[in-house]
Amino acid sequence: MTRVASGIVLIAVIGGAAWWGSPALVTALAAAVAALGAFEFAALASALGAPCPRGPLAVAAVVITLALAWPGVQAAVPVVIAVALAFPLLAVGRGVPSPDALARAAAPVFGALYLGLPLGALMAVRWSWGREVMLLPIAAVIVSDTAQYYTGRTLGRRQLAPALSPKKTIEGALGGIVIGTAAFAALTAWVWPQTPVALRLGIGMAIVALGICGDLFESLLKRAAGVKDSSALIPGHGGVLDRIDALLFVAPFYYVVLRYLVQSA
Repeated sequence: MTRVASGIVLIAVIGGAAWWGSPALVTALAAAVAALGAFEFAALASALGAPCPRGPLAVAAVVITLALAWPGVQAAVPVVIAVALAFPLLAVGRGVPSPDALARAAAPVFGALYLGLPLGALMAVRWSWGREVMLLPIAAVIVSDTAQYYTGRTLGRRQLAPALSPKKTIEGALGGIVIGTAAFAALTAWVWPQTPVALRLGIGMAIVALGICGDLFESLLKRAAGVKDSSALIPGHGGVLDRIDALLFVAPFYYVVLRYLVQSA
């Protein structure tokens, strides 16, 4: 019951803000998610022997999110460069030639990009193409996740990645890909009526497959760190990273597709 109740509240709050909220409000929400995710990432990284300064990492993730999201502000490239330099400089300032020096410099840079780029890209979609277009990949991932669960329970026999996520099956993944792709193609018929069906199916399949990879990547980090969830922030659901892991791989691809492929199709 706790999982169901918290899930309903989560969908109501996030879904309501995404649908009825202004672009600025949704971007502020994404920045908050980036900060919370940064704290969880820092905990995972520390457990893996790559200590991250939580405060600076959260600030970097938020700044990258805003720099990429905000319309008319061409700050993404200089901000990413600044972040890529800042953490190595912090390692130099620490002045300790320890065996984890490279991990201390590299892990927070990756963490900031891992969170900031996808969330910023998704918010850039919200500003430039509207709420419906922003929600398309989210809907595809949700449909795919649900299909994976029920297909896996019904037909699942062979494990997909037993060392990373023992409950995932090849049959469940295939079910998620087929149903998630079909759902995306159907929804985009309404939003992109001029886009060829084959292109919509291809984009949908790539989105669903990347979502599965994003989920498995976070499972890799958690398994290596010896934890079940990234945090206990959301009762019955784990942490922020547990909820957005698929979108962190999907959103950058989706942004590039929109900017360079769909608009010219």
